[in-house]
Amino acid sequence: QVQLVESGGGLVQAGGSLRLSCAASGRTFSDYGMGWFRQAPGKEREFVAAIRWSSTNTYYAESVKGRFTISRDNAKNTVYLQMNSLKPEDTAVYYCAAGAGLSFMISYRGSRGYDYWGQGTQVTVSS
Repeated sequence: QVQLVESGGGLVQAGGSLRLSCAASGRTFSDYGMGWFRQAPGKEREFVAAIRWSSTNTYYAESVKGRFTISRDNAKNTVYLQMNSLKPEDTAVYYCAAGAGLSFMISYRGSRGYDYWGQGTQVTVSS
């Protein structure tokens, strides 16, 4: 089992920045690929960003590319999402997730690529 706890959400004005953190406990953190997803009211959960276990590869949704940066610190069992130039359409509950092996490699842009999920943290961007 892997437990994931997100933090860092809040209310920010458009153009501002936030950094989300996701602390992991349980199994070896460095064995897992990590992802961030978000879900806005009335919408389906969507992929935001992902990072492989060794941090050599990162992946982003087109809507956040150039504004968001995913990173991880395996020594701290934590993955981060730095969000800059925030827009009102970034308002959502943000979830981190952990996935392992082939499932992650094949499906990191979808929920199927992940075995464990955090409870989510709210991000609200005002115009």
